Parts: sequence; structure tokens; C-alpha cells
Amino acid sequence: MPIQHLSHPTFIVKDLERMAYFLCEGLGAVEIYDSQAQHFSLSHEKFFSLGSLWLAAMQGDPPAERSYQHVAFKIEEHELASYQARLEALGVDIKPPRPRVKGEGQSLYFYDFDNHLFELHTGTLTQRLARYSEDTEPY
Repeated sequence: MPIQHLSHPTFIVKDLERMAYFLCEGLGAVEIYDSQAQHFSLSHEKFFSLGSLWLAAMQGDPPAERSYQHVAFKIEEHELASYQARLEALGVDIKPPRPRVKGEGQSLYFYDFDNHLFELHTGTLTQRLARYSEDTEPY
């Protein structure tokens, strides 16, 4: 049987309450579970619902360094400015935009409080592949 879909990404974080604040206030997630003192997994964890996604956050040692490895969420272009304002109000580190190929959509890149990189993206895979197949210069 083939893989059906992404089940859930898990983010290892220093402070679960701060991650809950980031996900709920910054991205609009809803907290749906808190293990509290019961550790069914490796440590204290929380689960969140974001759109149709299940996200997990677990207490532990987050990545020591930042990288370009990231999770991207699809949004509509007219929502980009609103999300940016919400994230700026939280004090997260928003990266300057990278050069974009015209027609591939817009992105907002930002780090949470534990060095995880996120992207809010307005394009689709179909749009990007169509643009990349054109016989023109990228920029």
C-alpha cells in the first residue's frame, strides 16, 4: 500500500507553552492535547490542529543551529500581510525574502523560538513546475 499523506511533523522545543503561543497566536492552530505529567512518548508533548494538519511539539533540546530545512504551509496571497503582522507581533525572526522566480508564488520565511524554519507560501507545485518548464531566464 502506498503512503497516504503526511501524518504529523514533530518539533522538539525548549518551552512547550511558548511553542503553543507561536502556533496558536501566530499561525492560528488550535491546541487539542497536552500530555502534562503523562509521558506516553519520550517527554511532555502537545498536539495541535492547523487546517487539516496534526502538528506535535515535544519538550527537549531544539536544533542548536538554524538551517534552510523547513516546513511550508499553503496560504492565499491576500493573507500574507496579515500573517506577517501577526508573526511580527509575536517577535519571531522573519527572514528577508529570497529572490523569487516570477510566477512561482510568494513566500514568508520565519523562525520560531527554537530555530525551526517555517514558510507560508502562496503558490502550488503545478504553478512552479509550469514556470520552471518555460525557456526563459529565472529572474
